[in-house]
Amino acid sequence: MTNRKYELPSSEEVDLARVSAASLTKFLQALPDDRRANIKMGGEDLIVPRHAVELLRDILAGMSAGKTINIVPMAKELTTQQAADFLNVSRPYLIGLLEQGELNHTLVGTHRRIRFDDLLVYREKMVNKSKVAMDELMKLSQELGIGY
Repeated sequence: MTNRKYELPSSEEVDLARVSAASLTKFLQALPDDRRANIKMGGEDLIVPRHAVELLRDILAGMSAGKTINIVPMAKELTTQQAADFLNVSRPYLIGLLEQGELNHTLVGTHRRIRFDDLLVYREKMVNKSKVAMDELMKLSQELGIGY
């Protein structure tokens, strides 16, 4: 993650991203076996891997939904504040998770660092746990006849 300011896309950017994402989707579907894409910019040809075009389509799709997009390498180490922001929890709560061994981390001097891929694994685990709990609540509410 960089320290640059993140802004939501403007309505003009949202509209352009929507059209561009749809166009890229059509190109990718029409040419499923092509492993490279040739992009012309300013009279110059740029050849990029198909995966990069697929990532660009995903970025544009996110922008078309009005989301701020950021690309983070999987092995990137985050500060405790960045990790807390990503998980949408307080920094003290995150520190508690680290101290309880719920999340892997390393020490750089006296500062804790958390790998982004470890955060993704933890978040996925919590989402699955939440789904199981919601299913149980729904089942109980149906058995007790209290709705939902």
